[in-house]
Amino acid sequence: MTIKAKIRLFVDAPLGKGQSLSLPKDQAHYITGVMRQKAGAIIALFNGRDGEWQAELVEAGKRKVHLICRDQSKPQKTPPDVWLYFAPIKKTRTDFIVEKAAELGAARIIPVQTDFTNAERIRQDRLQAHAVEAAEQCGETYVPPVEGLQKLSKVLDNWSDDRKLLFCDETLVKSATQMLTGAKGEKWAILIGPEGGFSEQEITRLRTMKATHSISLGPRVLRADTAAVAALTLWQNTLGDWR
Repeated sequence: MTIKAKIRLFVDAPLGKGQSLSLPKDQAHYITGVMRQKAGAIIALFNGRDGEWQAELVEAGKRKVHLICRDQSKPQKTPPDVWLYFAPIKKTRTDFIVEKAAELGAARIIPVQTDFTNAERIRQDRLQAHAVEAAEQCGETYVPPVEGLQKLSKVLDNWSDDRKLLFCDETLVKSATQMLTGAKGEKWAILIGPEGGFSEQEITRLRTMKATHSISLGPRVLRADTAAVAALTLWQNTLGDWR
C-alpha cells in the first residue's frame, strides 16, 4: 500500500493484518460527515497496544463505517517510565497540561489535590479524551491513562522508594541537569504544585522523603501549566527518549 493516511484515530479494538472493525457512531460521523471520506480512503488506526495500522475504508454509509487493516505503519512504542503528578488549575489550563503531557511522552497522568488546590473534582473522562486527541495529533501510538483526582497526602503515604520523585520546588536553586545525569533507566515521577505553591507542611514532607529529588526550574516563577511542560521537557532531554 503506497497511500499514507492523513487522518489518525484511536480505536478500542484489536488491530492486525486483515483485521476488520466498525467505528462507533461519533467516529463514524467524524470520518464521513466531517472529513467526508469515501470508500477506498486510508485511515491510520492505533489502539495503544498493536502499533499504528493503515486501514482501508471499505464501507462508508450513514449507519455503518467499516474498515480493514492492511499494513502496519508504526510498531507499538511505549514511552519512558515517567509519571506526571499535578494539581488541577483552571479548566482550560488543566486541559493544556494533560494534552502536553501526552505529547511529551508521560506514561501516566495523575491529578492530585494539595493543601492549596482549589479544584475538588475533575472530569476524568474529558481529560482522558484530551490525552487521546493529543496522541492522535502527534503521531504517538500510546495513550497515557489519566487517573482520578487523588489527595497528595495519600499518594505520598503509599509512595514506593523505587520510583524517584522529581519535586519542582520554586524555593530552591539547584542544577537540575546535573542532578538528573546518570539516572537513566530508572522509574521516575514529576510533581507540579498548584498556583499558590505547596504548603510548608507539604514542602517539609517532600524534602524528607527518600525518593525525592528537589530541583528548581530556573530563576523565574512559572505558571503551573508552564512548569509541567518545562519539567517534562527537561526530564525527556536528560533521561528520556529524546537522546
